Amino acid sequence: MKKPMPLPADVRLMNMATALLVAVFVLLTLGGWAWWLIRHPGFALQTITVQGDVNRNNAFAFRTQVLPKLEGNFFTIDLAKARLAFEAVPWVRVAVVHRDFPNRLRAVLVEHRPMALWGDEDAGTLINEQGQVFEATLDDVDAERMPRMKGPAAESQTVAVMYMALSPRFQALGMEIDLLELTPRGSWRVQTKQGAQIELGRGSRAEILQRLDVFLTTLKQVTARYGRGISAVASADLRHKDAYALRLHGVSTVDVVNKKNP
Repeated sequence: MKKPMPLPADVRLMNMATALLVAVFVLLTLGGWAWWLIRHPGFALQTITVQGDVNRNNAFAFRTQVLPKLEGNFFTIDLAKARLAFEAVPWVRVAVVHRDFPNRLRAVLVEHRPMALWGDEDAGTLINEQGQVFEATLDDVDAERMPRMKGPAAESQTVAVMYMALSPRFQALGMEIDLLELTPRGSWRVQTKQGAQIELGRGSRAEILQRLDVFLTTLKQVTARYGRGISAVASADLRHKDAYALRLHGVSTVDVVNKKNP
């Protein structure tokens, strides 16, 4: 059996060149077809559908605030940039943007759910249930009925979590938080809608709650001793160890000792 003779070097070189030319031709053809495809008018974005939470925005808001920021067609649009364009619209917390073949864009939105006003009265900012601070038109909410929170911007989630822990405790006694503040020095302060000013002091959340529970547990008994009700509380200072100072309307400041730690 004869062994196949190796091809001459010039023939092998010619075969390689031919294969290379064919590959280049195929790539150029595919590239040209792809270029034509993505440039075809049929793939220009024709419809943008918005789903999810759209209670606080309308088609006009999206048309004026989102459309100018969208560039490209179905294939070339940058979905990450499109998402940021939607999330820049007031009240939009999260946007997820999808392509719908052949020429549609679909955005699913989640709006901020405001829990309280944030910062000073003229700040025009709110805080949502996730503890995120955002700007919005206060005309869109019942600002007069909402509580207010204040604190360092980096601690907004801490303030929100503390509010959710404190609020039920005050409500159990018929009191509502009007202002919860975390001072720059780390001290907590509450003002109720009934007008009471309460200094909670510094410490961990567990320490603050324990201190408050002692105060609220004994409050009715103390106010009754002076012929007053809960609404008579003008101020309270819980920063004292094993005791708190209480001032009632019409009554001088009194010190109440924690009976568990006399």
